[in-house]
Amino acid sequence: MKKIAANEIKPESDDLLPEYDFDYAKAKPNRFAVSQKTRLAVVLDTDVAEVFTTPESVNRALRAFLDAIPHARRSRG
Repeated sequence: MKKIAANEIKPESDDLLPEYDFDYAKAKPNRFAVSQKTRLAVVLDTDVAEVFTTPESVNRALRAFLDAIPHARRSRG
């Protein structure tokens, strides 16, 4: 089988122009995307990630830790 170089590949029909001018003023937010304000990503060390395998287990442990601190100010939503 003969190998074809990437620059030899030609599409049958190329309707795309080299540059498009998108009008982002008409853009709307994606209503299906999760709001960035509702989630926070935290990187766990490997040994910790082996114990806490789900977000729920991490949250449960952190809430128990916060309950053990007498002067911890927090609000639960």
